[in-house]
Amino acid sequence: MEGNSSGEPAADQLMTTTSRHQFGDDPDEPAISISVIENMKEEYGLFVWPCSIVLAEYVWQQRLRFSGATVVELGAGTSLPGLVAAKVGAHVTLTDDANKLEVLDNMRRVCHLNKLHCNILGLTWGVWDASIFTLCPRIILGADVLYDNDAFDDLFATVTFLLQNSPGSVFITTYHNRRHAVGIIILNS
Repeated sequence: MEGNSSGEPAADQLMTTTSRHQFGDDPDEPAISISVIENMKEEYGLFVWPCSIVLAEYVWQQRLRFSGATVVELGAGTSLPGLVAAKVGAHVTLTDDANKLEVLDNMRRVCHLNKLHCNILGLTWGVWDASIFTLCPRIILGADVLYDNDAFDDLFATVTFLLQNSPGSVFITTYHNRRHAVGIIILNS
């Protein structure tokens, strides 16, 4: 473990942990297990939010729907729903803000840790660079992407483009009403 000149661990390393998430019908013998590297110093992208766990469980429960599907997770952060999709046989592209290099790097580490192959893509909502035009997902995931009112227009412009670019596709998101419970929304193209 790296540390400072006194031999103590660096402050951000003390805030880094690996969480394990298990999915399956038998809690004593889970069918799959996903490890996620989290860091509490990051404002949003390196923490597993409750909506991510709910959406990952939805993916597990609907695993036959996801097996073999092309999936894009928007604002993936720690990527738990996308990792579960990859584990059940989906072809997954994990995306987050192109400017959040630490988050994108963490996605690569988590894929390696779980022995999963996912495409990692820096994708900023509302920015029309070449990479978005190559995406044709059957399923678009977004866990807790509705937290910032200022980003809604760009998020929905991106989702609308992906839905129109992929006829028959669906957008599945979980959101946390900060005053109430977690909900699920499914939009079809």
